[in-house]
Amino acid sequence: MKVTLAEIHAAARRIAGKVTVTPCPESIPLGEITGSRVFCKLDNLQRTGSFKERGACNALRCLPVAAARRGVIAASAGNHALGLAYHGRLLGIPVTVVMPGYAPLIKVTTCRRLGARVVIGGEDFAQARAEADRLAAAEGLSYIHGFDDPAIIAGQGTLALEILRQVPDVDAIVCPIGGAGLISGLAVAVKALKPRVQVIGVESRATASFTAALRAGHPVAIPRAPTLADGLAVLKVGALAFELARGRVDKVVRVDESYIAQAILRMLELEKIVVEGAAAAPLAALMAGRLPDLKGRTVVLVTTGGNIDPSILSRVIEKGLVHDGRQSRFTVTISDRPGGLARLARLIADSGASIKDLAHDRAFSGPDVSAVNVVCTVETRDRLHIAALHRALRKEGFSVRV
Repeated sequence: MKVTLAEIHAAARRIAGKVTVTPCPESIPLGEITGSRVFCKLDNLQRTGSFKERGACNALRCLPVAAARRGVIAASAGNHALGLAYHGRLLGIPVTVVMPGYAPLIKVTTCRRLGARVVIGGEDFAQARAEADRLAAAEGLSYIHGFDDPAIIAGQGTLALEILRQVPDVDAIVCPIGGAGLISGLAVAVKALKPRVQVIGVESRATASFTAALRAGHPVAIPRAPTLADGLAVLKVGALAFELARGRVDKVVRVDESYIAQAILRMLELEKIVVEGAAAAPLAALMAGRLPDLKGRTVVLVTTGGNIDPSILSRVIEKGLVHDGRQSRFTVTISDRPGGLARLARLIADSGASIKDLAHDRAFSGPDVSAVNVVCTVETRDRLHIAALHRALRKEGFSVRV
């Protein structure tokens, strides 16, 4: 079954009043750091924190009465599961979700709180899907695919209808790609209504299953790799989604994990918005210089979700600060006599840096028993500031090792 503009409009009518029409404001600070006129489509403001509600609501409302009574099941790393759980509860439809072992704890607990039965099954999506298929057959449940179901794709396409109304002069829409359900629905709507608008997909280099499919000419499985963007960690794009997207998506780029971490930090600092890794990928692509043609143009970044585990967020912030040069660690050898540490601390302070942590290492500081290694973690302004600090320390006779 194909997905058409008419079906996307029908989905929009079906979910009207049930799914939030999210804002798409302009971001002056993000425009300043990227060189584009940037708008953010904030689907992280959905009730369950993700665009996945659109497809889930549409798919559940398309179910035959008997199938709805028996219940539905899906394999999901989290956001699709959350959307099904929430709208299933509103409709009185029993929902079972099978999550892979890497699913964030916040998504697991929220699904349970929303009334879904949660099964942890397998180390990756493929294994979770196999367990979901087994349970579906055993219990007579309807499987709702998170990204390769026509009703899901049509529901996700409603996001594009809102963007085109909210930013009528948009030149390009930059969208994350996981299983390709979102970008395929978005591309169908955009190319039918405003074919001049570019549709650009962004993947993490760790999870580039759409790029692999483009090279092969069909969906292929890729090895699993760790990623901050767990919402993009799909090992094989959907066959229907790929067929719809391949001829409509203008460009696909990949970004490094370090830029995704940095983009999460920028969204938090500059826009006061918490986003998960997948949602940060479009901004990461602009910041990494992967889309130079968009300089000076009007760009919408699809901010897909905000369900990041708080413990992961704290680590991401730390990594982002390191990537920026705003946090640095180095080792200095000092005299273990009185005043040695005070002199080091004074030089660091005089440079304008702030000490976060100092750790003494006497056992591995070499044969000189009067010397000690000090591992310094400091807050700095940027990488130039780090270099200036190191020069100042060496000028005073300290040995600095990064």
